[in-house]
Amino acid sequence: MKNRIPTSTIFLLLIITLIFAVLSSCKTTQNTFDSKDLSYLYNPTKNPINPRYNVINQSDELSVLSVKFFATDLFFSEANSQGVPTAMLLITVKLFNISQGKILADTAAYNISIVKEAGRPEYIYKVPLNVEKGVEYIAEIKILDRLRLQVVQAFVPFNTLSYNNKYNFIAQGHFEKNELFNPVLRVNEYINLVYSRGPVDSLFISFYKPFREVPDPPSMLLPGKTLDYNPEQVVTIPYSDTLPMMFPREGIYLCSVGRNIKEGFTFLNLGASYPAMTAPEVMIEPLAYLASQDEVATLRSAIKPKVALDDFWIKCGGNVEKARELIRIYYTRVLYSNYYFTSYKEGWRSERGMIYIIYGPPDKVYKTSEGESWGYRKPVIKSSWGGRYMVSDDYLFFNFKKKENLFSDNDYYLSRSETLVTYWDQAITCWKKGIVFRLDNPEGI
Repeated sequence: MKNRIPTSTIFLLLIITLIFAVLSSCKTTQNTFDSKDLSYLYNPTKNPINPRYNVINQSDELSVLSVKFFATDLFFSEANSQGVPTAMLLITVKLFNISQGKILADTAAYNISIVKEAGRPEYIYKVPLNVEKGVEYIAEIKILDRLRLQVVQAFVPFNTLSYNNKYNFIAQGHFEKNELFNPVLRVNEYINLVYSRGPVDSLFISFYKPFREVPDPPSMLLPGKTLDYNPEQVVTIPYSDTLPMMFPREGIYLCSVGRNIKEGFTFLNLGASYPAMTAPEVMIEPLAYLASQDEVATLRSAIKPKVALDDFWIKCGGNVEKARELIRIYYTRVLYSNYYFTSYKEGWRSERGMIYIIYGPPDKVYKTSEGESWGYRKPVIKSSWGGRYMVSDDYLFFNFKKKENLFSDNDYYLSRSETLVTYWDQAITCWKKGIVFRLDNPEGI
């Protein structure tokens, strides 16, 4: 059930929620409520709802935002007149035209009542948005759980600059015809690709080999590593919106409606275990942030990779129990890096993934249409003046800039010139001594 609601009611609900959040966070501490902080976006312990988003341009005047909720994220209550398990959500969207300096272009608000259905894993709702041709947009989305009084926020970029880019395609499962929100395909997964801009004769699939580079440490003033090679192969197939396609070879697949069109919809095959890390051969790769190139090469060439991997972590932790805890924390961060930061490469290979794995979830996150700024809390500074004690917070910030590429809207690079002091060597030393590094609490795990 979905009802559009008055703007005045929307703002009243959001204000009540923010007041509730402030009151619930009031403790005897130096911290104050920061309404611009979005650190919960990258911290699964702080984020009660993890929706997925997708945008399709249906015409020159209309784009449709799809929002997918996972049943396991929702809070269903029977405290309603029907006495059936129901989740109550409020979705608000502000659409900004960023081609002309972030001008408000459209708004939408819907009350959502989701009745729980046995065995149904997800629920999808669609929000129509009024657009114009030839414009870059960013949709600012706020979702209020009206039962838990919690708000999550997201920023979804898209554009109407071309009839050939990814926003003119709908990817769906071949058998169930379900809309796909993730370009990373499972092993042996069959899909259809539907082009929304009229009939075309052929689909051109360009295959790029997987991107295997890892970023340099943040303290090094070197240009970011990026995909700078041509496709190994271009395959032409007759277009059909019901044609089953499957991409068994690991790599990047750019699907276009013309041989000379360098834009389209990208599918990724990132390996059988992705996004998890289970096989020792796969688990060795993210150690590039902790180990030297020679050490990683030795681990790769080991006759028994699992034994070599275990020995590496036991050497760091000093004993098996500590090694297990280090492994749990390190590879959980790798997993969430894959979840949050995947672009045309695994999320852990991105510069945001590098920082996330070594430093942990950021304490502060500020987002704009141009990029993100992450803050990590330093040790608290205490000072006295006239018999009064003052407590202040200081943060180490990493700034990431959005980078345009053919394959993804989720590609960012670290602005290294703005991050001269990184504590990187100290962080790596801590990890290799069995200590999970944090600026504000460097002692122990």
